[in-house]
Amino acid sequence: MSIEFFVSETENLEILMDNVLVLRVPNAHGSTMEVPLTCGEAYQDKSVFWKKNGRELTPALQGNEVKVVVREMNGGNYTCHLNLNGEYLNHTVVMVQLKPDNRTVILETKSPSEDHIHCSAPNYNGSFHCTWTRSQHRSHAGVLLVKAERFIEEIPCVLDADGSGVSCQDTSCPFREEQHRISLTIYMHSYSRLEGYTKSFYLRDIVTPAQLPNLHIGNGRVFSWSYPDSWQKPCTFFGLHFQVKAVPSGHSCDSEEVIMSNTTEQVMYEVGIKTKKYVFCVRAQDKHTMGPWSHWSYCK
Repeated sequence: MSIEFFVSETENLEILMDNVLVLRVPNAHGSTMEVPLTCGEAYQDKSVFWKKNGRELTPALQGNEVKVVVREMNGGNYTCHLNLNGEYLNHTVVMVQLKPDNRTVILETKSPSEDHIHCSAPNYNGSFHCTWTRSQHRSHAGVLLVKAERFIEEIPCVLDADGSGVSCQDTSCPFREEQHRISLTIYMHSYSRLEGYTKSFYLRDIVTPAQLPNLHIGNGRVFSWSYPDSWQKPCTFFGLHFQVKAVPSGHSCDSEEVIMSNTTEQVMYEVGIKTKKYVFCVRAQDKHTMGPWSHWSYCK
């Protein structure tokens, strides 16, 4: 049974989901606010007692409609019972969120360009995966709620087993031009502290081709490779182009010492350099959207 709240009494309260109430406070220290709760209409004439996190309140809190005092970030799970030690009737979890700036301490910033959440997709079939990293001092934090939508359509998501990522499936046709962004919001909680993280993107901005397979050398200095198996067909519609380069032997493909660099739309490239020892590198990018590059494939 969903507990009811007298949310209209204050603009600082919001029902986030069934049995979860969010209290927004301006500061983590020094704030004290009253939160009205009710056990439910069915228990209006019953002898109702309340507990917080499984413990009796002092002084005892009795009645179907009550007000609890929340100091600073100390929310909790409020349960109502029939009589003091009677059966459980209902509950609500009071979470506390800092507003208006939503200062964040639970997740680490991925990068200046990506903020806290990184999302990628292997193609345009609508599936995408997003990850985040908990900060060192909030490694115990959990995911309370994941919401994904495009315009007014909800997108179903499944949380990763370790709670550090989510897999979602947008049912939009891959041949249809995107008119609206996908909006993803992750609600993280550390004890009673709640933080919301939102990322907005077009699928075309996060589609990253997989590492190119079957890279090999033949006919002297001609290298060839294949489109990734995960890339959509036909390739004429979902076209890739490729960056090729040669770096000195013993260097990685990210080395700034480059012997040769070029781009091509072919799945082969003839290297015309004199040195015999080098590393050949190739990676792919959607040639229409100019989105993220794949990881390098290389051949020594």
